[in-house]
Amino acid sequence: MYLTLLVLAAGMGSRYGGLKQVDPVGPSGETILDYAVFDAKRAGFARVVFVIRREMEAVFRKTVATKYAGKIPVDFVFQGIEDLPEGFSPPAGRDKPWGTGHAVWCARAVLQGPFAVINADDFYGMAAFSRLAMFLGNAEPGKCAMVGFRLANTLSENGPVSRGICYGKDGKLDVINEETAITRADIGAGLRFSGDEIVSMNFWGFGPGIFAGLDADLRAFLAAHGSDPKAEFYLPSAASALIAAGTITVDVLFSEDQWFGITYQEDRPQVVSAIEKLVSDGLYPGKLFA
Repeated sequence: MYLTLLVLAAGMGSRYGGLKQVDPVGPSGETILDYAVFDAKRAGFARVVFVIRREMEAVFRKTVATKYAGKIPVDFVFQGIEDLPEGFSPPAGRDKPWGTGHAVWCARAVLQGPFAVINADDFYGMAAFSRLAMFLGNAEPGKCAMVGFRLANTLSENGPVSRGICYGKDGKLDVINEETAITRADIGAGLRFSGDEIVSMNFWGFGPGIFAGLDADLRAFLAAHGSDPKAEFYLPSAASALIAAGTITVDVLFSEDQWFGITYQEDRPQVVSAIEKLVSDGLYPGKLFA
């Protein structure tokens, strides 16, 4: 089965202050993105597609595409505010793309087989990629998956975060509710969260059949919110709507791995230290794609 990794990299990292997707965190200058591509490749993914803004193309081709040359095929898709279904146009004052659901929709023309979706600035771990690759290799039409993490394993020590709390039963996802401003002080007995809640970190597995439903959902979203210059079409909300409509089912593939990522500048030293330990434990080479 020919598997594609779709990387959502159009965000500019407003809280972080720059292109954190290409900030080095590994011992040989690797980025978090490099570790995701490395894990995907050894799990069986055969191609990477990056969703970026057109103005990011030069830096991504220089710092990303050249690095993977001869290792794994790379393609780019541009997410722009004007790329919308026929009959819709962006409102005055719109200055950024329409969110993660729109980003996936923008890649519809280049995805003909099963694919995974990830954020460019999240470290998910090799076990998560292996589980999702196995699922996608055996999935029937309409059967999708999401890798879920324990809430307590996904928090920042340096500020609040937003997380999609997952609800469902028997290993199936029903809905994702977005919770904002979560800190470690919210975790514990009798507090806002127990820490054992399953959260979505935007790590999904889909078949190409997802695009018919995604297109219909995007059109409905634009009809209701298209005049709002700040409205965003989020992938978790779109997936929840497709589940409710009976268009897809989503298996939750639980991961006990410690997720980590860079939300704030202060997160970077902890990510560097965590990767150093993974390398010293022999889970990753000291230089990726050598």
